[in-house]
Parts: sequence; structure tokens; C-alpha cells
Amino acid sequence: MMEMNARRYPVGIQTFERLRKENYLYIDKTDLVWKMTKESPFVFLSRPRRFGKSLLTTTLDSYFKGKKELFEGLKIMDLEKEWESYPVLHLDVSEAKNKLTSAELQRALCMMMKPLLKEYGRDEDESSPGDLLRGLIHRAYARAGKQVAVIIDEYDAPLLDVLHEETQLPEFRRVMQEFYQPLKANEAMIRFCFITGITKFSQLSIFSTINNLTNISMDAKYAAICGITEDEFAHDMAPDIAMLAEEYECTPEEMREKLKKQYDGYRFAKVSPDIYNPFSLLKCFNQKEVANYWFESGTPTFLIRQMRHFRTDITTMDYLEEPSDAFDRPTEAMETALPLLYQSGYITIKGYDRESDIYTLGIPNNEVRLGFTRGLLPVYVGVDGPNVQKGFALKFWQALKKSDIDLAMQEMKAFLAGIPYVEGFKEKLKEVKNYEGFYEYTFWLIFNMLNVYARTQVKCAGGRIDVVVQMPDTTYVFELKVNGTAQEALDQINSKGYALPYQSENRKVVKVGVAFDRETMTVGEYLVG
Repeated sequence: MMEMNARRYPVGIQTFERLRKENYLYIDKTDLVWKMTKESPFVFLSRPRRFGKSLLTTTLDSYFKGKKELFEGLKIMDLEKEWESYPVLHLDVSEAKNKLTSAELQRALCMMMKPLLKEYGRDEDESSPGDLLRGLIHRAYARAGKQVAVIIDEYDAPLLDVLHEETQLPEFRRVMQEFYQPLKANEAMIRFCFITGITKFSQLSIFSTINNLTNISMDAKYAAICGITEDEFAHDMAPDIAMLAEEYECTPEEMREKLKKQYDGYRFAKVSPDIYNPFSLLKCFNQKEVANYWFESGTPTFLIRQMRHFRTDITTMDYLEEPSDAFDRPTEAMETALPLLYQSGYITIKGYDRESDIYTLGIPNNEVRLGFTRGLLPVYVGVDGPNVQKGFALKFWQALKKSDIDLAMQEMKAFLAGIPYVEGFKEKLKEVKNYEGFYEYTFWLIFNMLNVYARTQVKCAGGRIDVVVQMPDTTYVFELKVNGTAQEALDQINSKGYALPYQSENRKVVKVGVAFDRETMTVGEYLVG
């Protein structure tokens, strides 16, 4: 292992060959890569953005090209005995995203294949993307005298921005169908085909003829093929944790817990280790700062549009109980935004009950919670997220930290009464003034700006607690009422035993019932018990 002061983190580097040659940190997944290539000739994998999918595709590229020297010292060396090389057609379909028409999409797909066409040539009658791909497979097979490996990264990139477009989506889907069609028709010439992306489009709509495509997205064997497991984190990154702990003047154990809350929490199967976001974790070590890196480019507009389209109840996102076909269904067959939220990594599997075949889903970690909240505030409440965080949220947290619930609620009341709504949102208030969800969304989003300190929709024996805020010395249990009184809210906390789970902890427990005033659109009254 490299010396700690020479550690190099592959932030922004997704090419396996470069990573290995230039001695960057690599978390060894090659045993899973080898296993995957032996089990099925056609494989599909869905994972969130920035989760190492592109690194996985370039690892496959090097493996099928027989570059044995790059794999020295890795797990695959005990498994692979032949190291046979194959011609590789490696395509990154993200080069064809953000196109406005189907004609533009076709041209972009053709341009994407230009380097391979330069290497293998093209026939004069090949004009469409599918024709070109078919020709590449045939010529690569003929030249090498052996089967071809086809690796397709971000297969769904051209479709994500048109998910909400009734006219464009079918047109773009037809273009992509034609492009992928040769993969099944030329199966005999293909040694291995790997397709990856964020979303899950059904085989009928995109891979219309690939009826032997194996979807390993929720296969427990491959749950850890992308991302960093708890064991890998503790073992391979021990020097990095120690370095960051020294920077923060805390113990390695304290730093591990901090990083776990910030970047861990993903699960991709019924039985799965907890997975850390690799991009954020590596960037954290590189920058020597625990921060929110996954949202540097903002919350994707396609996701926000779908949430608005389906009128998603964001207050339930911390605790959902669903069968697998509710969130692992084809993207174009969505009846809610849940499949897209899951496939994009904004919610993840938190538990599985085998008897009922029901999954528990929730927000993965603090980084996702805060970043997602910032993106949702303007859409659901009409407030600029960063202003809330540095203004009200800080004051509210400081008041709670001092155990001054009166000051905290005064800050809450003043904030709600004087919300600086973003341009164009004031008109919407007339429509939502009597809509209970508006108040619930506002409170939920504001509490989430506290990031580490607040949890919503917390399940307990008596039901679900609206909000639990845990400070070093005090746990606050909130019940919110729009159609009701503060006394009714406080009575509900007591009658359903919401505070009981926290009374065994070494903290004071404070129960708070809150009622909203529809006319002033702020806190009407509150009672502390």
C-alpha cells in the first residue's frame, strides 16, 4: 500500500488503465468483474450517477483486451488463467445526450462511433446508428476471427431529459431501439455485452429484441460491484480516515462515524452490505473536508420534473414500505416518481422483510438529504435553499442546542411569516393556502436543512413521529397539526408513546405540539410537554 502522504485519489478519473498505471487508489472489484463475465453473455446494471459505472466499463475494456499487466496484484489474478484478448466495442452514449430532435440524436450516435469506424471501417450503405453498430460487430469479428465484447456506458443518457415529453420520448425511444437492435441479431458474434446506466427501461421499449439480457441491478452477488463497502472502507481506507481525523482533531473512530453518516447507507439488494458513495468519499479525502460533493451539479431537472408531474409526497421519503415492483419497475411504466428516485440514488433500500416480501426505503445519508432538500425547496415551497440554511436553520439549531425551545419556535414563526419566496411563487400561495401538504412540506424541508440533526416520519410502536431532532443533551419530539390544535398534537405524542423510545437514552426528552395558522401561514401556537 502507498505511503499516506503519497496517496492519490482518482477524483474525476474513470479509466482503469490510467488509474493503474499512474498508481491511484483502487478498490479491488475484479473478482466480481470476473464472475459477472462468466455467468451471462448479456448483462444490464443500473446504478446512480457518480457511482463508478464508467470505471467498471473501462475495467471490462482492459480485461477483454487481455491487458494482464494492469491486473497484477488484484483478486482476478487468482481466477483468470487464459487472458485471451477480444476486439472491444466500447461506447459512451452520454455523448448523445441533450439533443432536441430525433435527427440530432441519430447524428450524435453516429459521431459517437467515429473512432471505431476509423479503426474498423464502414460500408457505403450504412447510414443509421443501428446499421453502423451492426457493421462494426461484423468487421471486428471478421478481422479478429473471434467474438466481440460490446460495452455500453450511460445507455439511457439521451432519454433522461425527455422523460416528461409525450412527443419526443417515443421518437427518441425508436432511435435507441434501432441502435440497440443489432446486439440480439448478432448474438453469435458477441462474447460478452455489458450495458449500464441510471434508469431501467423495459426490454420491450428499448432492447426490444434482447430477450436474454440479465439484469443484475438487484442481484445480491453484485450488490457491491460499484461503490465502497463498509469492509473496504475500514480496511483499504484506514490511512485516509486517520489523516482526516487528524485534520479535524478527532479520533479515527469519530471520523469513521462522521463519514458513515455523510456518505454511507446505500443498499442495492435484499441482502446487501451498506455501500458508500465512492465519488463523494474519494473527493472528501482528496479535499480533506467532509462536505456535500454529490450535488455539485445540482439536483437533476428530469427528476424534479417527474416529482412535480406525479405530485410526490416528499414527507414520506424517509420511510416507505413497498414491494419491489413499485420501485424496480421500467422507467416508462412509472405511475409514481418512486422508480426514478430509487434508480437515481435519492432513496435506497434500508431493509427487507422476507415474510411479506416488502422493502423499506429511505434517504441514504446526510449528503443526499441536504442536497436533495436544497433542490426541492424552490419547487415545493418557493424558497431559496442556501439562504434558509445559513439564515434560519442555523439560528433554529443554535436555539435548540441551548435548550431554548421558546426561542427556536419564535425563529420558526418569524421565518415562516417572512419567507422570501422565489420569483413567481407568490401567485401559487393562493392555490395552496388551504392545502395541508404545503405546511407539511415546508416544515419537512426546513428541518431537513438541519441535515445531521433531524429525522422525519420516524416509525415507532405507536405510529410515525413527524419530526425527531437530537441534540447533544436533548431529544425533541415534534407533532405537527394543520387541522387541529397544539394541545391535540401534544396529546397524540403522549397517547401513542412517541417519546418512549428516547427516554432510555442519556438525554432529556422534550415533547412539542405545533399547530399552523392558515391565515398567517406560520406557526399559530405550540405547547411543550
